[in-house]
This record gives sequence, structure tokens and C-alpha cells, in this order.
Amino acid sequence: MRALLATTGTRGEVQPLLALARALLDHGHRAQVAVPPDFRGHAERLGVPALALGPPMRGSDWDLTTDAGRRRAAEDTVAAQFAVLPAAAAGADVLVGAGSLAIGVRSAAELAGTRYVHVHYCPATLPSPRHPPAPWPGWPQHPAGGNAQLWAADERRWDTTWGEPLRTHRAAAGLPPIGGVRAHVFGDRPWLAADPVLGPWPGDEVHRTGAWLLPEHRPLPPEVVDFLDNGDPPVHFGLGSRPAAADDLAQAAVEAARRVGRRAIISRGWAGLDPPAGDHLVVDDLDHQVLFPHVAAAVHHGGAGTSTAAARAGIPQVLLPEVYDQHYWARRVTELGIGAAHPGTPTADSLAAALRTALTGAERARHLASRIRTDGARIAARDLARPG
Repeated sequence: MRALLATTGTRGEVQPLLALARALLDHGHRAQVAVPPDFRGHAERLGVPALALGPPMRGSDWDLTTDAGRRRAAEDTVAAQFAVLPAAAAGADVLVGAGSLAIGVRSAAELAGTRYVHVHYCPATLPSPRHPPAPWPGWPQHPAGGNAQLWAADERRWDTTWGEPLRTHRAAAGLPPIGGVRAHVFGDRPWLAADPVLGPWPGDEVHRTGAWLLPEHRPLPPEVVDFLDNGDPPVHFGLGSRPAAADDLAQAAVEAARRVGRRAIISRGWAGLDPPAGDHLVVDDLDHQVLFPHVAAAVHHGGAGTSTAAARAGIPQVLLPEVYDQHYWARRVTELGIGAAHPGTPTADSLAAALRTALTGAERARHLASRIRTDGARIAARDLARPG
């Protein structure tokens, strides 16, 4: 079987696709990913053939807070997918589109005459009367409405944002008209690649595989090993691919760790966190699966991958939700008693308070770790290879 796996987004969208691609390759299939150019080198270092799809995500000048900015982002995204994917999908047995920006992937599958699967990493991005939709960045939210009204508004946002560029490119490619954009992109039975404990889905409307985890196991740099060996387990602070942060957040994180009697490891990330020198360590990107078992807690942006990695490591976590699925994971971590949510702008005082709350769930986090599954990518590779 030959599979083409495509996404537009940051590391949270790309990393699971690389896990699936690696699982497919390990089982003797052929797999290629189409990802933003920021991540092409990372894919190839893992032995995954990769195409560059669209503009770089880091440093993007898309302004999602305005109608004009959202229109431009939509036009750029759809144009890039129509330009790259139809030719890349020629001869593929299946084309997988991942995440909310994979708008033109189904059209590419139609043009190539191949099977199509759309995958989600969070239950809150799939319509259900059981939960509200994940809030879109830049759009006004109306949390007072019931779930039915909120999902209706979500459907309108899909059409308002993506309808014109998608329909324009489909018409130019000779493809037939579509109805609603969301229903078209999701297909008849979308896939959910989320851990069944952290992100449960009780019905059979979706195909569930478990989270797609990439077993990189990159060794920690010597300076990190030395830091860990010369003191109690620290608190890890990182915002992943979130591009911006308050100027004083890194220093607030260091001070919050001190107030709970801990040192700190600060991951610079795309936000460029870099506090003044002190009794902490500032690092670049590290493998969370290797690092997290050695820390006392993780404070992070609330993405699916980081939330799952912390739960798997058995450490409490503090989530700083801002957009999209981050609010769902913050709620789930709180409901499970393995961490705390901290909405709004953190200060040293508020972060320390959230850390104290999270650390009370340390025993529950250790117990829950054994329930986090690690075979989601292998299950997905097996299911993807099945005909039909």
C-alpha cells in the first residue's frame, strides 16, 4: 500500500502524521508526508519521505484576528494544497488529511481517484451534542449558547472561511460542486487519533485508533542530564509552537517554580522564552517522551501531543489554554484530577497557585500513566491498510 499523509499546521498537526508514516513504513508499506517546510527536515531525519506543502508556519504573517487575514490564510492554504497534492497523490492507495486546515485534501483525492480519510486529534473538533466545538482563533465566541447552536455557528464559520477558495479551486479543477464545507472535509466517518482515556468518544460515529505517538527517544543533551542529576526533579515550562508570549512569562515561570520549591527547565519554543540566567536551564526542542519522566510537572500550552506525553509520563500538568483544542485538554486534565487549568495571562503568583493544585494530583497522574495507550499509530497503520 502507498499512502500520502498531508497537513497544514504546526508541530501538533505534523508530529502524529510522522508517527503514522513511521508505523506504515515499519510494516512494509510506502508512506510520504506533505507538511509545511518547517518540518520537512525533521521528517526526513526520521526516514520519512517528505514534500513541502505551503508557506512556513513559523513566522507566518497571517493575521487570524481580522476577516481579511482569515481570508488570506484560507486562500493561501487551499491554493497550496491544490498546487501540490493532486500530483503527489497519483498512484497512492489512500490520501489522509489531518487537522482543521486540511481543506483541499479530499479534492486532491478525488482528482487522483484515491481513497480519502480525514483525521482529528481531539474530540472537540468533531460535532457532537455531548460537547461544544473547539473555539477558533480570531473568531468571537458565544459560550452561553447550547451545543446545538454552537455547532451550527461552527458550521457557518467553516463556510464563511473556506467556502469561496475551496469552491473556486474545485471549479477550476473540473470537480463537481459541494454542499457544506465541514461535511465535505470530514467525510462520512472521520477518524479520531486521541487517547481513549484523555479524549474519550463514546459513540461509533467516528473511527477511533488512539493517539499517534512518535517513539523518537532522542537522547537528552549532556547539559540537560547534568542539570537533572544535580538536584530535585524540576518543573518544565514550554509553549510549543505558540508563536507569542508575554515578555515576562519566562521569568514568572522561574519564580513560580521557586515558590513551590522546584527548579525550572524552560523550553524556548516558538515564543522565544529566555529568562535571565539563574538556577534554571533554558533549552531548545527536546523529546518530551524522554524528558518528562524526569520532571516533577509540566506547564504547557495545552496541545494534544504535550498533554498526552505528560499523562503518559505520569506527571501532573498545568495547561495554559488559549485557542482551539487547548481548552478541551485543559478541561479533561482537570476532570481526571491530574493537573490544573490556568486560563488568562499567568503571573508568578497565579502559576505557583496552579502548580500547587496540580502537584496534589501527582499520585493520580502516576496511576493514570499505565492506562495511556502507545499503540495508536500501529492500529491506524493496520486499519489504513485494510481495503475499503
